[in-house]
Parts: sequence; structure tokens; C-alpha cells
Amino acid sequence: MTQEEVIAQVKKRAKANFRTGLNCAESVFEAVLAHVDVALPREVMCVMTGFGGGGGLFGDTCGALVGAMAALGAVYGRREVPADAKAAGEELYGEPGLYRLFNRLPNEFKQRFGSTQCRLLTSQWRRTWLCKDHILFCRNLTVEAAGLAAEMACPQDLARWGSLPFGTQHP
Repeated sequence: MTQEEVIAQVKKRAKANFRTGLNCAESVFEAVLAHVDVALPREVMCVMTGFGGGGGLFGDTCGALVGAMAALGAVYGRREVPADAKAAGEELYGEPGLYRLFNRLPNEFKQRFGSTQCRLLTSQWRRTWLCKDHILFCRNLTVEAAGLAAEMACPQDLARWGSLPFGTQHP
């Protein structure tokens, strides 16, 4: 399957997941893991449940973004404690480096949607939280976040995404 086909399948699955009642974080995470082999059981999706609505409807970081970040962690994240601190630091801060990859995700998300915070993204629906327009907006955002995660999760793209400069929120 081509990268474009994988991205399309992940987006389709995220949309279907959202329709079944999974929240934004669960929908993205499960869709990426269903199409990108990370050798994790499906039950690991349970860790995403509390992140919907910006963390239990708290309104902080959008759950779709958190789900995408977690999916990338499942693909690229560490599987064991590093034996060598210098090598571990290079893995994170190098070029390519994991922090560069993970930093790109919220920066790309913010560029596309204007914010990474659920409360800002959904502010117009505070009084009508589960109205049709709000649900459609969040579903679309979930689908697009899943597509972005799928795009970044292709193993051959670590060198590209992990070599880009840090975004605007870099310390």
C-alpha cells in the first residue's frame, strides 16, 4: 500500500471511529495503530479515553492532537530505558531527532487549525456543546489529525520530519 493509501485508510477509520462514539483521542490513536504496525495490542487504546475534550472536557490540548502524539509515540517512542545517556540525548535532540518530529506535530496542527487548545477550537459551541455543527467540526478535526499522524508515522519519513527545525514553541 502506498503512503497516500495508508493516510486515506487512517482518515476513513478515524471518521468511522468517531461515528461509533469513540472520542477524538481514541479515534485518532486507534485508526493509526490499525494501519501502522507497532506491535501493541488494541487494548492499549484505553490510555486515550481521558484525553477527549482537551483532557476530560477540561479544554486544554485537543484530544485529536494528543491521540496523534500518542500514535507517533507508539511508532517512534522508546521501548526500553537507554543504556547510554549521550546516545539517548542524541536520539532526542539530534538531527534527525525525536523531539524535532514530535515538535512538528503540534506546530503543523496549530498552523492548520489556528490553535492546539480544545477550548479555543470549540469556543463557539460552549452553550451548545453537542450540537450537530460542533460534532461535525470535531469529527473533521479528528480525521485531519489522524491523517497528519499517519503521514508522519511512515518509517521512511523520520529523517524528513525529524530533521526539520523546531517550531515556534521551542524553548
